[in-house]
Amino acid sequence: MKTNTLEFDAQALREKILDLAMRGKLVPQDPDDEPASVLLEKIKAEKEQLIKEKRIKKSKPLPEITDDEKPFDVPESWEWVRLGEVFEVTSSKRVMKKEWQNEGIPFYRAREIVSIKNNRPLKDPIFLSESTYNEKIKVSGVPMVDDILLTGVGTLGIPYIVKDNKKFYFKDGNIIWLKNISDINSQYLSYYIQSPYMVKEINNGRGTTVATLTIVRAKDLMIPLPPLEEQSRIAAKIAQLFALLRKVESSTQQYAKLQTLLKSKVLDLAMRGKLVEQDPHDEPASVLLEKIKVEKEQLIKEKKIKKSKPLPPITDAEKPFKIPDSWEWVRLGDIVSSVTKGTTPKGGKKAYVSKGINYYRAENVAISGLSKQNLNHITSDIHNGPLKRSILKENDILITIAGTLGRVTYVKKEDLPGNTNQAVSISRPINRNEINEKFLVYILASSIQRVVKNNKTTSIPNLTLQQIAETIFPFPPLSEQNRIVSKIVRLFTLLKK
Repeated sequence: MKTNTLEFDAQALREKILDLAMRGKLVPQDPDDEPASVLLEKIKAEKEQLIKEKRIKKSKPLPEITDDEKPFDVPESWEWVRLGEVFEVTSSKRVMKKEWQNEGIPFYRAREIVSIKNNRPLKDPIFLSESTYNEKIKVSGVPMVDDILLTGVGTLGIPYIVKDNKKFYFKDGNIIWLKNISDINSQYLSYYIQSPYMVKEINNGRGTTVATLTIVRAKDLMIPLPPLEEQSRIAAKIAQLFALLRKVESSTQQYAKLQTLLKSKVLDLAMRGKLVEQDPHDEPASVLLEKIKVEKEQLIKEKKIKKSKPLPPITDAEKPFKIPDSWEWVRLGDIVSSVTKGTTPKGGKKAYVSKGINYYRAENVAISGLSKQNLNHITSDIHNGPLKRSILKENDILITIAGTLGRVTYVKKEDLPGNTNQAVSISRPINRNEINEKFLVYILASSIQRVVKNNKTTSIPNLTLQQIAETIFPFPPLSEQNRIVSKIVRLFTLLKK
C-alpha cells in the first residue's frame, strides 16, 4: 500500500484477507472449540433424521476427498468436506415464462441476485401471482433465513444470504439453493465462496470453460470447514477488515476528487495570469506572435507547409476573462503549421502486430503523456505507406476529438516512431523554441473543455478540426510560459504526496 498517495489495490487486499481466512491464518484457533469432525457427525445424524422424516431426499453418496484433492493445508481442528455433505443442495420448481407477471411475488433470476447482492436497483423486475407462488412452494418449499442462493449462470457463484422471511421465488437452472440444515455460519461460507480459490474452482474447476454451475457440480465442490465458533470469529474478522477497507476507499476517492479540484484551480489561475508574477522585462506575447506569423509565411513561401484558410479574428465577446497586458488571446491554428488528424490502417485491428511502430489511440492520450498501456503496433510498411500522412513528430500537440473529448498531450522523443488514429487531432507548433509545449498542453486542457461544453455539432460526441483550429486561449510571453510550467509541475508534484 502506498500510504503517501492513498493509492492501493483494495480488491487485491480483499482477496488476500479471504485467502488467509480460508487457510486458518486470519484468526487464532481455540483449543476449547468443538472440532469440525464432531460438527460433521452431528450434521450427518441430522441429515439422516431429515431423510427419515421425508423432509429431504436421500442423495447419492459423494466421493471421499483424497489427500491429492486438497488444495492447501488447514488447521487440525478443521475438516475438508464437500458442499453437498453440509448443505442440502437443490433448486426451485420450474416456472414457465407465461407465468411471469408485472406485479405480485418477486421472481429472481441470476441477474436479480447479482443486483440484490450489490445493493443495486432491479432492472425490469419479474413477479409471480400468489396462486402460482403457492403452487410452486408446495413442491419445493421456500428459502429460509441463512439459506444461501448461488448464481448458476452468467457471473457464476455470486452468493446471496437470505436475510428475512419476505416472500420471493427464483428460477431453476439460474440459481442453486443451499439449504442450511445444520446452522453452518452462512456468512463464513459466503466469504469462502468469494475467495480466490473458490472463484477459480466454480468458474473453471475441471480445466475447461464452464458455462453453468449445476447442482451436481455444486455438491461436489470442496470447502475447508472450521469449528462453528471459529466460523463466527472468521466471519466477524473479515467483516471488520472489509469495513476498514471501505473507509479507506472512501477516503481515497475523496482525496482523488480534491486532487482533481485543486489541479483544476491551479490551471485556472495559470490561464488568468495569476499563478506567477509578470516580469516587465519579458518580451511581450504580441512580439512573439509576430515572429511566429513571419515564420509561418516563410514556410508557406518555401512550400514546406500549405496555406490554410484565415481564421476569424477574436472578438471581445469570445474572451471569457481578462488577462495581463503582456499576454494575448490567440487561436491554436495561428501558432501551428497545420491541424490534421490521424488515420486508421486498412483492415483495422487486423493490421496490428505484436511488435513494431507505436500506434496511439484516443485512450493512450493523457495530460501526463502518451500512455503505453494497451498500446497497439503497426508495421513500418504501413507507417511509411498508407499512414505516412499521420506520422508523428516530436512536440506535436495531440487532442482527442472522438470518444472522451478534449484530452491533450504532446509527443516526446521517446514516444517515436509513432502514428495515431482518426480519433486524435495533430497540431504541429511552428517553432518549438518560441512555444513551451508543456504550457500549451496545460492551457489547452482547460480551453478545449469550453469547446467541448459548447459543442453541438452532432448527436455523436466529437470535435471537428475546424473547432480545434479556432480554439482560443491566453498566450503569455515565452519566459512566463516557462515559469508557469515550472510552478504547475511543482504544485502537481506536491498534490501527489
